Amino acid sequence: MILPIYLYGQQVLRTETEEITKEYPNLKELVANMFETMYNADGVGLAAPQVGLSIRLLVIDGSPMAPDFPECKDFKRVMINPEIIEETEETITLEEGCLSLPGIHESVSRAAGIRIKYFDEDFTGHDETIEGFAARIVQHECEHLEGHVFIDNISAIRRQLNKAKLNNIIKGTARCSYRAKAVGK
Repeated sequence: MILPIYLYGQQVLRTETEEITKEYPNLKELVANMFETMYNADGVGLAAPQVGLSIRLLVIDGSPMAPDFPECKDFKRVMINPEIIEETEETITLEEGCLSLPGIHESVSRAAGIRIKYFDEDFTGHDETIEGFAARIVQHECEHLEGHVFIDNISAIRRQLNKAKLNNIIKGTARCSYRAKAVGK
């Protein structure tokens, strides 16, 4: 089932999330719905707050990025209660967008590599080192779990230049090609 994607201005996007256990109700169904929602919106990552849930869950499929970023080939993950435990000192600055901020793209600097611990949908533990654009996707989605969005990482002047677009998202007048939930809608 395709879920509505919560847009900028929704309080759930600014709320720190709670860890979940394997007893979380209908977890596998939720994961399947999140993947379907993400694919329908042409995204490569989706965090639970983006579908209105303040839980530590995200889904990623970086495969569409593989032609430009080979490390994304077959990079499909479900991450429950993820925790980034190391970041490289080296950073890379690239343009990002977000399904919760339609029409906004900005350059963001992120660690070139990370080490992360998480559980998959079967609650099997993983400790993984991830590099390049795949690491960028994970960092972007993990930020959602802390109540942040990618524009928090840009300069005040760049945020000011996007103010009209942000206001349109909040008012529900921003265009997006997928099912979305704006403030007050």
